[in-house]
Amino acid sequence: MAEFNTETETLAEAVRTNLFAPAQEMSTLGRKGLPMLKGGEGIYVIDSEGRRLIDGPAGMWCTQIGYGRREIADALADQSMHLSYNSPWYTSNSPAAKLAARIAEMTPGDLTRIFFTTGGSTAVDTALRFTEFYNNILGRPQKKKIVVRMDGYHGSTSLTAACSGRTGNWPNFDVAQDRINFLSSPNVRLAGNRTEAEFLDDLVAEFETLIEEKGADTIAAFLAEPLLASGGVIIPPTGYHARFKAVCEANDIIYISDEVVTGFGRCGEWFASEKVFGVVPDIITFAKGVTSGYVPLGGLAISEKLLDRVSGENAKGGSFTNGYTYSGHPVSCAAALANIEVIERDGILAHVNEVSGHFAAALKALEDLPGVADIRSKGLVGCVECMVDPGRSEVTDADKALGLRIDEICFSLGLIVRPIGNMCVLSPPLIITRQEIDSMCEILREGILRAGEEKGAAQRSAA
Repeated sequence: MAEFNTETETLAEAVRTNLFAPAQEMSTLGRKGLPMLKGGEGIYVIDSEGRRLIDGPAGMWCTQIGYGRREIADALADQSMHLSYNSPWYTSNSPAAKLAARIAEMTPGDLTRIFFTTGGSTAVDTALRFTEFYNNILGRPQKKKIVVRMDGYHGSTSLTAACSGRTGNWPNFDVAQDRINFLSSPNVRLAGNRTEAEFLDDLVAEFETLIEEKGADTIAAFLAEPLLASGGVIIPPTGYHARFKAVCEANDIIYISDEVVTGFGRCGEWFASEKVFGVVPDIITFAKGVTSGYVPLGGLAISEKLLDRVSGENAKGGSFTNGYTYSGHPVSCAAALANIEVIERDGILAHVNEVSGHFAAALKALEDLPGVADIRSKGLVGCVECMVDPGRSEVTDADKALGLRIDEICFSLGLIVRPIGNMCVLSPPLIITRQEIDSMCEILREGILRAGEEKGAAQRSAA
């Protein structure tokens, strides 16, 4: 035990001294570290003290089949011994070819051409760069503007960060770009006295007005998550995506569905765009769940109809010279193939559909707690939005402090919650059982109750 503690202390010191983490609070750099995880099993992770914690966010929306799956480890080891790398610029490999064919079977419509990247940010970045290439080949160099939404999130490259409407990510970065245009968040909580149908009509009208003002000949793409995940699991009004796709088709605008979070089972389907949200996009981006987070991999599926316009005799000598050293990495693709096999063999998509109603009900049972302002869920992703005064619409620092305190209490009780400001987000591994859902939500209940009492949270009005 003494050796274990010594190792733990050494690693903790390395975190404080040498690791520069994402979302690093600079005032604590070198003085405050992050919790150290040492292992994982099923839906649980194990910290440096040996405590088992339910992984409420599934890592970062990605650990679909859970931790400790021998199938993935064996696939990684086997492929590493056969072919650990190939240059995607000059050669291909068997796992990448097989994975492309498998994904092409899952995608809607004619989205059967698969391009591999290193993760979600590079997948979305590639999709947007393709729209640049596409319009340049078609002789439309002015058609480059991108339309996105407030509360959306699309990545951490310069271009994808500029497309992300989470304002908390903006300070101290130069994200403003003239080609990026923001529409209102489709959060139904913002509808006010309007019905959901009226709210949707207004959102569509806003898009049409933007196109009229900017000119359809200047707008290349509309980029949208089926549900706005990092924005707080915001679920657009029913019919939203089909209405927006129709506007895109009428104006020759490429519709990009960012399924980095929703792809590979999160909403009970391989891809959520068509079967859950009623739209067949022109491009779908994916990452995260494609390997269940075991190794990095991302990609996009592109419509053959789009490609036909800029390939063959229509290519005009052009080459799509965009890619990455690790595009279609054979070991990552082998892991993805093993992951897909596990999902199919264990009936995980059907399981998600079977337990998602229970998940929604367990979250909804929290709605009367002091501090709870709204509850949203789809499939196995949900959000409990908390505010000191749930009757207000604007989020304050006190609300964010409440969310952080809920996270701290839940962690101490054995549950990792992803705090996004004042929002508590849960997107557990897809293998979670009903009993484990109940355990997760009971800990969250306790966290909300304790934090609400500490912070003086009020109960939401029945009106």
